[in-house]
Amino acid sequence: MKKQSLKDLGGLVYSTDQGRMCPECRHPVEQCQCRTAARPVGDGVVRVSRETKGRKGKGVTLVTGIPLDDAPLKAFAKVLKARCGTGGTVKDGVVEIQGDQRDILVPLLQAEGWVVKKAGG
Repeated sequence: MKKQSLKDLGGLVYSTDQGRMCPECRHPVEQCQCRTAARPVGDGVVRVSRETKGRKGKGVTLVTGIPLDDAPLKAFAKVLKARCGTGGTVKDGVVEIQGDQRDILVPLLQAEGWVVKKAGG
């Protein structure tokens, strides 16, 4: 179905003051909040596990349940990677650290005041 008018598009699309506007939340596109998916709230437990699936036998340590948004989570993951002396990444709210780093990460996470459990084998 073709959009016929500004009302069909959701109203204001461009402002000379702000630039492109999101038709849903009416904020500038850079500050749009309607497209950011809210991470589901877990049970308040940070879980540290080891996984090799899909990595050709190479193990990674997964840290799930950290109650931080995306930007602070990436910064915190950088601190964790530096403490472990390895690389890693953040994917969908899960911190992946290369190697088996569970013994190093659990005390670091407990120092932040979170309830931490080792999950898996």
